[in-house]
Amino acid sequence: MIADQSLLRTGPGALSPGSAVFACRPDQTRGRLKPEPESPTRSVFQRDRDRILHSGAFRKLKYKTQVFVYHEGDYYRTRLTHSLEVAQIARSVSRTLGLNEDLAEAVALAHDLGHTCFGHAGEEALNEAMRPYGGFSHNDQTLRILTRLERRYAEFDGLNLTWETLEGVVKHNGPLLPELPGHRLPTTIREFQEVWDLELGTNPGMEAQVAALADDIAYNNHDIDDGVRAGLFTLDEIAELPPLDGIIAGLRDRYPGLDHTRMIHETIRRMIDLMVTDLIAETRRRIAEVDPRSAAEVRSAPRALVAFGDGMREHDRVLRGFLKQRMYRHYKVNRVTSKTRRVVSELFGLFMAEPECLPTEWQVDLAAMGASDDTSRARLVADYIAGMTDRFALAEYERMFDMESKT
Repeated sequence: MIADQSLLRTGPGALSPGSAVFACRPDQTRGRLKPEPESPTRSVFQRDRDRILHSGAFRKLKYKTQVFVYHEGDYYRTRLTHSLEVAQIARSVSRTLGLNEDLAEAVALAHDLGHTCFGHAGEEALNEAMRPYGGFSHNDQTLRILTRLERRYAEFDGLNLTWETLEGVVKHNGPLLPELPGHRLPTTIREFQEVWDLELGTNPGMEAQVAALADDIAYNNHDIDDGVRAGLFTLDEIAELPPLDGIIAGLRDRYPGLDHTRMIHETIRRMIDLMVTDLIAETRRRIAEVDPRSAAEVRSAPRALVAFGDGMREHDRVLRGFLKQRMYRHYKVNRVTSKTRRVVSELFGLFMAEPECLPTEWQVDLAAMGASDDTSRARLVADYIAGMTDRFALAEYERMFDMESKT
């Protein structure tokens, strides 16, 4: 049994923020790669969160696709609104479990910084183009942004975040396999690991685990919201999926004649609440089973401690399958993603063949790393394209391929 029975209390605010013995504590941080004086008014994790919020990469998420390209409608999610929703859920769950809210929020806000324009379609196209040069993954690109590409500070590249935040971002979906025959770590993660050991084979801290599940909760539920609003499927169709069947039936009994917009919102908020409640209950059960006494014991635990129960995991699997078939593979979405893949592929091919077409500041960087190195050039071109917003990528494509366009 767990020694501290207060960990099993239920209800909002069951533990004060950061009070659990297994929470990551700012006064026990492993520090920053480049030591610097800390703020007298903010903890190290608050400072990490603020640096992420003020970064250029975070602002650009406003015009990066979640599922729908930005110009398709003002009410659909973007990477920015998604990241804010993930942070809200992660913060609330962390508070209830007595974890460090600031660290959970920092990981949640940073977790999608490395996504390309045009969502997963853009990432798939860029990964295919980069296959001869080590491939591309948004998680690896996030670490590149946080440690190299953000250039705001006089004394270092990147944001110089704490070990705990970087570890949480890199491992928020779980441990990374060691390099094996036929399997290599992504380029930036592998190179950074040689400089600063993120203990890739262990669990992340609980705050990062919370951020990962908050991502799943926000992603699935808000894709349902966007999918219904876009007319890709109806409320009646999702009403056949448990536990949405019970939620929607209950709403129709309680609020007969409720208008469509309110019905969607009430459905989504209840589904989020159900998933969060299940997550907290299962996590508390696992905490009681393992009884971790420190963040280090969380990392060495035999499995993740933050999780859904078996029933909710099955519901989540069914819901993901429905969304894959009815939304992500819908012909209207496929038509747009087909176009956007071509945009990314053709821009990559052009800039690789004619790097002199890159903006001046990127040509300066290319010259500094050696223009004759194909792999370095490919990585720089990938950085340029991955950093584009949807609208900038479309405009750049027009500038490069439309003879009538002004450069």
